[in-house]
Amino acid sequence: QVQLVESGGGLVQPGGSLRLSCAASGSIFSINGMRWYRQAPGKQRELVAAVTSGGSTNYADSVKGRFTISRDNAKNTVYLQMNSLKPEDTAVYYCNVDLWRAWGAGHMDVWGQGTQVTVSS
Repeated sequence: QVQLVESGGGLVQPGGSLRLSCAASGSIFSINGMRWYRQAPGKQRELVAAVTSGGSTNYADSVKGRFTISRDNAKNTVYLQMNSLKPEDTAVYYCNVDLWRAWGAGHMDVWGQGTQVTVSS
């Protein structure tokens, strides 16, 4: 069994910062891509940022220059540093990881439970 546990969401004023974390645990052999998505009320889930196993990153145009994705392979953890937050960043943020399970158990695509980020004065 593999789980993702997210943390770091909350309420922040416009212009503020938050750091999200997502830790994977369980029978993991290796992790490929790690991603953050978000879903605002009444909108489709969208990809915010992604990082490959080699460290290459890409971002949605709406967050470029403000958000930074990073990963700690030793801890099986992905982070999302969010700066200069805007009200339109308000959403539930989900991490997503694709990985190979230990003991030849195959490939798996796992989602976190989501963490609420609210940007409001």
